[in-house]
Amino acid sequence: MAAYGLYTHIASNKLRSTLLLAGLFVLIYVLVYAGALVAEVIIDSGRSADDYLMRALRDLISAFPYATVGAALWIVIAYFFHQNMIDAVTGGESVTRQQQPRLYNLLENLCISRGIPMPKLKIMDSPALNAFASGLNQRQYAVTVTTGLLRALNDQEIEAVLGHELTHIRNGDVQLMVIAVIIAGAVGFFGELFFRMFTNLSWNSTGDWSSSPSSSSSSSSSSSDRKGSGGGAIIVIIIAIVLIVLAWLLSQVVKLALSRSREYLADAGSVELTKNPDAMISALRKIENRGELPGATSAVMELCVDNPRQGFADLFATHPSVQSRVDALVKFAGGHDPGPIALPEDPAARAGEGTQEPSAQGGPPPGLSRGPWSDPAEPGPSQQPPAQGPWGPHF
Repeated sequence: MAAYGLYTHIASNKLRSTLLLAGLFVLIYVLVYAGALVAEVIIDSGRSADDYLMRALRDLISAFPYATVGAALWIVIAYFFHQNMIDAVTGGESVTRQQQPRLYNLLENLCISRGIPMPKLKIMDSPALNAFASGLNQRQYAVTVTTGLLRALNDQEIEAVLGHELTHIRNGDVQLMVIAVIIAGAVGFFGELFFRMFTNLSWNSTGDWSSSPSSSSSSSSSSSDRKGSGGGAIIVIIIAIVLIVLAWLLSQVVKLALSRSREYLADAGSVELTKNPDAMISALRKIENRGELPGATSAVMELCVDNPRQGFADLFATHPSVQSRVDALVKFAGGHDPGPIALPEDPAARAGEGTQEPSAQGGPPPGLSRGPWSDPAEPGPSQQPPAQGPWGPHF
């Protein structure tokens, strides 16, 4: 079960990223065309369907440069500010070695062992057990973990989760996932814009599609023409609605380009880094059914170690089940599955109750410097021995 060195997987991610970006422009053009159809009906409701379609096509050609610039501008904004948007949604904050030596040292040691540039380290204040990587280039890469994860997992398990996220960065999964989020956001925005344009049409006006003002002396043939024109307007509006809905659905189906195999490969990459399949398995078991981030959008959840949100009949699920991932680690990495793991209540973990070892109960090891998961009443590191990590004590 290989992890790093999967050059075909990395090349495939790069190709799919390029295709997805091209697909974004196509979907924007489809939405612009749908909007032009609606606008033409609003302007003149007495034409045939063919006339509407041709006029909307001319409108699309005229709007083509503006639509292209708008889509490109969206990509530029997302490229530079997507991390700020994610942090605004999740509340993630950057931390330094001085603030969180335990977590920082674990990540740094993994990076050094493979010659990987150190990504930014962020902490999200949430009782959920989850983590995710984000960024589109080396300067932007960041790994965010929740305070709940830090409380519940021991050093080896946290190290396994960090290895999982580093593998996503190394394999190019992060860029692909962020690009998919950008596409879904852009199409969702323009789709809603045009849908509102349609719903704002007065149904009083729709009555004009089936009849037009006419004098009492109008002939039966002209009445028939007006009826046909009204029918054409209704057909065009239906076509516009179908195009808008189709574009939105395709933007969601883009998630299917995020092959679920990436999670298996990231799990394997973690094992290849840490040489500890049991730590990855126990981390997944602890995270299982505890990873929901209530305030996070579906786009953020798709970046996480585990996404408990499922689509229709699992069609839009972006992650394989924890059970299938554990089974793969047992089969290919020689790990041992302990089964579902019960965790102590969060209030007890926050208060530091009990004296169990972290490997048994999942609480933070003694001697941690104070951080967002620590209780202010606990003694500082100067009064306790330093925490022990896989490479020795963390100071």
